[in-house]
Amino acid sequence: MLDYNEVKEGKYIVFEGEPYEVIGSHVFRKQQRKPVNAAKLKSLLTGRIVEHSFHSSDKVKEADINKKEVKYLYANKGEYWFSEANDPSKRFKLSEEIIGPAAKFLKPNILVDAMLFDERIIGLKLPIKMELEVTEAQETTKGNTAQGATKMVRLETGVEIQVPMFIKEGDVVRVNTETGEYTDRR
Repeated sequence: MLDYNEVKEGKYIVFEGEPYEVIGSHVFRKQQRKPVNAAKLKSLLTGRIVEHSFHSSDKVKEADINKKEVKYLYANKGEYWFSEANDPSKRFKLSEEIIGPAAKFLKPNILVDAMLFDERIIGLKLPIKMELEVTEAQETTKGNTAQGATKMVRLETGVEIQVPMFIKEGDVVRVNTETGEYTDRR
């Protein structure tokens, strides 16, 4: 059990019978009242974000989230196929709702962590930064580059992102999978 002030970013809790990830928290005291923790929670099942205030008398159950390494194989008609990391014969599919926005950064044979709650997969945890190859990029045109001009490129997974003008086709770039933004070039 967690006290109200232990509900912090990165923790997993059970709230209203569902597993939630704490994505923001702020403990404060309003005038002469008892302290309150205003937390922002994201449902691991639906992706819904809720805000809730935990008071000093509240106790919260920490969610038992296990992680299991799985290998991404391929996608076909909205179905994403995976196998166990060390046993390729044990294959299973996950829907796009479970994978969420991480689906656009999956490339074949990559190992990712599957998050399990009550022995069922509720989501995937990708590395924060991934290296992806640029497959499509327009040629750079001269112009106003003083403000850090950017252009759209297509990566090997099919996702399009904004990158600086000097990125060319064939370059390998690092992308932040949480924000979907370019970080640097390898």
